[in-house]
Amino acid sequence: MANTEEAELEEGEIPRAPKHRLERAWTFWYDNYTAKSKQKTWGSSLRPVYTFSTVEDFWGIYNNVIQPSQLAHGADFHCFKAGIEPKWEDPICARGGKWSITSPRGKSMTDTLWLYTVLAMIGEQFTESDEICGVVVSIRTRLEKLALWTKTASNEGAQMSIGKQWKDLLDYHEKIGFIAHEDAKRDDKAAKNKYNA
Repeated sequence: MANTEEAELEEGEIPRAPKHRLERAWTFWYDNYTAKSKQKTWGSSLRPVYTFSTVEDFWGIYNNVIQPSQLAHGADFHCFKAGIEPKWEDPICARGGKWSITSPRGKSMTDTLWLYTVLAMIGEQFTESDEICGVVVSIRTRLEKLALWTKTASNEGAQMSIGKQWKDLLDYHEKIGFIAHEDAKRDDKAAKNKYNA
């Protein structure tokens, strides 16, 4: 006798394979560049796109959105742990910071670096994966920036481990720097790197 699931299938219908669950859920976010000049509060144009918790759902959304290099200048695309907003003010991000890779617009492998970073995050490839908040890719007129956000800027051991692992995962050979969100808020573009890898 057929099991219940098979009995419910229509004639000729193929049973679906079970989805592969991730360790945790993640959310893609988009910051609409066209609204930035009109917004009253930073982040008011930031919108969640999709939350996924399986490998299949990740590929379903990833394969149906444009690549970072095709975003208009001024746009930001984020992938953060579900429940964490990609804002300095989010309680989990507030005491954190970010590792950054910056390159001239159109001269980098931003799409590949973005994909490899997202896969490493959702696949829990970082030793200190609990420290990871998410990643943002920012496209500007003259440059492209990838920033890996973490939650505890004061934890030097964890930050250095993450920075070195990120470079290794991406096979990236240039120096990267870590800036604490508190320093960035206080000093804006003059903020200095707290750590280097």
